[in-house]
This record gives sequence, structure tokens and C-alpha cells, in this order.
Amino acid sequence: MGIEELAAVRDRYVVGLQETDKTQVAVVGGKGAHLGELSRIGGIRVPPGFSVTTDAFRRIMNDAPSIDDQLDGLSRLDADDREGIRALSSEIRRTFEAVAIPGDVAAAITLALAALGENPAYAVRSSATAEDLPAASFAGQQDTYLNIVGPAAILEHISRCWASLFTERAVTYRLRNGIDHRHVGMAVVVQQMVFPQVAGVLFTADPVTSNRKVASVEASFGLGDAIVAGLVNGDVYKVRDGVVVARTVATKQIATRPSPAGGTTHEPIEPDQQDQPALTDAQVVRLAQLGRQVEERFGFPQDIEWCLVDDDFHIVQSRPITTLFPIPAAGDDETHVYLSVGHQQMMTDPIKPLGVSIWQLTAARPMHEAGGRLFVDVTRDLASPASRAPLVGGFGRTDPLTGDALQSIVDRGDFLPAIPDEGPASPPPDAGPAPLETDPEIVAGLIERGRTSIAALQRNIRRKKGVALLKFIL
Repeated sequence: MGIEELAAVRDRYVVGLQETDKTQVAVVGGKGAHLGELSRIGGIRVPPGFSVTTDAFRRIMNDAPSIDDQLDGLSRLDADDREGIRALSSEIRRTFEAVAIPGDVAAAITLALAALGENPAYAVRSSATAEDLPAASFAGQQDTYLNIVGPAAILEHISRCWASLFTERAVTYRLRNGIDHRHVGMAVVVQQMVFPQVAGVLFTADPVTSNRKVASVEASFGLGDAIVAGLVNGDVYKVRDGVVVARTVATKQIATRPSPAGGTTHEPIEPDQQDQPALTDAQVVRLAQLGRQVEERFGFPQDIEWCLVDDDFHIVQSRPITTLFPIPAAGDDETHVYLSVGHQQMMTDPIKPLGVSIWQLTAARPMHEAGGRLFVDVTRDLASPASRAPLVGGFGRTDPLTGDALQSIVDRGDFLPAIPDEGPASPPPDAGPAPLETDPEIVAGLIERGRTSIAALQRNIRRKKGVALLKFIL
């Protein structure tokens, strides 16, 4: 193969992280697209690497003719058929791993490895086109391999990543979410390994309270795989407005370390180090600031995996947090207090779009939608002394839990804006709606119009038949 031909193959099957961005999920998968976008943010360090594109995955699919029948069988399974999913997904994975990587694809990957230099170890990471999305993360459902040494081992683990698109968890998740197995592709990210002293996860919104203004950091010694896999409880730090407002230092007994022969191993942490904090407060605050940069770039709260190497943070993954309950769009950066309309009506399920529209058109005050529920903004009611007492008192009588929550917000002192006493902004919740003036003649007129319309329809439809009848109905 000539130099020009090899370059064309390389461009089709391999693309550098810095050559990609968040719009190229179809080419390099969710992880690859996000890492490419991260590498474009000033001040964010991403280990160098490349993505093996989804075109290479489709090439393997075409070289495995039995895959079509296997996918047909998989699509007919029910998401609760665990035994069927286990058997067929295992068969598909064996099929993938048995297909040899075509010579031109292997050559393109080897050439990209050589371009990265003499780094002896790499991370080989799956990057599906249906992962790390705002509505579905697929977190942990495909495989990642750390500290892989040598081109032959890297090619072998790329095949394993392709096959991991059909793990039992990934197949079940797609079935439950109505995602067609044929419409999902797999890219593979290959990155230079970093060997951190500390690693962990950063959530730019608190995953427990859903507070978008509080960042949560989990940290432990060694590679972050121990935390991600749930092998160790790491230290937990909460950051708000550039200050560590809470910390819990865990007893960290195990660390994931690189193995000299490749791969990783779990090693015990020295007893005198187990209860030491993994990060200083200054490092935690600096990490949270980096997280805010990433969040601003993507426009969503982020779940970020990071490594600390010689006091420098490296970002190795970022995905949207998909477990946060949505909040109404306020259009400003101010703090707001919303009350759920549905919960006051004993309607806790989502409201259908038609119901949302009717409520918003007919309600006495603006209704804000989020997650299929309607909310009323009571921020000014709570901030004004005149309207605060009837609001909190009214809910204290009709819904004590909501009343207690409102009182807690008032007692915080720093949550609500201070506004002049403007009098009640709206009637208290137990006052009932103002009476409407009604005219019985309107109802009678509407009924008569309906009867007249039905009679005309009956006369006209009697004269129609065949194609003319169908056209009349349609």
C-alpha cells in the first residue's frame, strides 16, 4: 500500500482527538466526541490520543455475515428475558472477537500509535454512538481497558471494545429505551496512559440534592477505576461559590495501580495513609473551577472523570448528568423557589402536553413546565414580608411538609432576595379562586350550535359513497 493510500485509509478509520468535537458523535462515539471537545478548552488537559472510527466497526460488521441473523434474534427479545439476552449477547461478542481486524485498518491504527511517540502504555476505551448523551448515558456498559502495552495487545483490546457493545447490560438498556441495535455504532478511543497519585469523579451539580450551584468531588488514591467500579468509598467534598462547604474523609483501603506486565491490579493502601485526605481544599476548589469551565462549554451539568498527576489535573471523560430532575427555564442566573402545582392537587404523575397547555392558558398566574409537571414561582411571595406570612401559614395548614420546606428557605437568610414590602403578590393558597361571572345563555348557544352542525353533517354524509365518502371523511 502506497503512502497516499495509507493516508486515505488512516483518515477514514483513525482521527485524532484534537481533530474532533462534540458534533461528531456519529464518527467517534459519545466519549470520543466529548474528549475532542474537551481538548479544545483552554486550560483543560486531556491525555493525547485518537479514535478508531465507527467506519472500522461497520467494516467488522460486514465481515461477520452471521451478525444479521443474531441481531434479528436480539431485537425480538423482551427486556426482561435475561436468559435469552445472556445467551445471544454472548454469542454476538464471540463472533466479533473472532473476526480479524483487516490489514489496512490495523496499519492505520499502528501508524497512529507511532505518531504518539514512545509512550509504552495506553488506555483503550469503548465509545458508542448512543452513550454519554443528555438523555441516556450508558455509563459503564461498554468496556474500558487500562495500561495496555504494545500494538498487538492494543489491537486485541480494540476488538474487545467493539464486542462490548453487546454486553448484557448494554443490550438490556437499549431494549428498555427503544434503541435499535442496528442504529448504534462503536468507536474506540486510544489514549496515552497517565498514572495519577489521586483520581476520581467530579459532578458539577450535587447528584444527591440536585443543587446546580454545589459541585461534588469524590477522590481516592491511585487510578479512578476503584471509585468508578465501586471497589472503594472515596473522600467526598462539596464546593459552593469557590469554598469547600463540606468534606467527608473515607477510610480508603484499596487502590487500583498499573501492573508492570500491563493491565491493572488492586493493592492495599498503607494503614497510615488510609485515613489521609486524598486532596487539599485548594486542589478541590481548583478542580471545581475546571468543572465549571467544562459545564459552560457543554451547556449541561457534567459527570467528569479526572486524574491528578504531579499537582496537574487531567480530564479523561465528561458526560451529562442524566439523573437530575429538570428545572423550569428562568432565563436568568437568580435563585428561584418553585411549588409543584400537581402535588397540591394530588397529581404526582407527569401531565400530558394538552393538559399542560390548558393549565398554562387558563391559570391565574404563570405556570412553568419541567419534566411534565407544572410549577408556580413563589420567590417574590416569600421575599416580601406581607405575602410571606399567608403563603407559609396557608401551606402550613394544608400541606405541612411544603410549609416546613418554605419556612426552611426563609430561615436560611441567604437564599431569597430582599425586596420592599409590596403587599400580597397573589391570594394565599387556601383563599380559593376569585368567582367568575357566568352567563347560562352561552352554554345553551353552544349546545344549539353543536346540534345544528351534527344535523348538517348527517344530511351531507347520506349523499356520499365510495371514494367520495372516504374523501368526505378525511
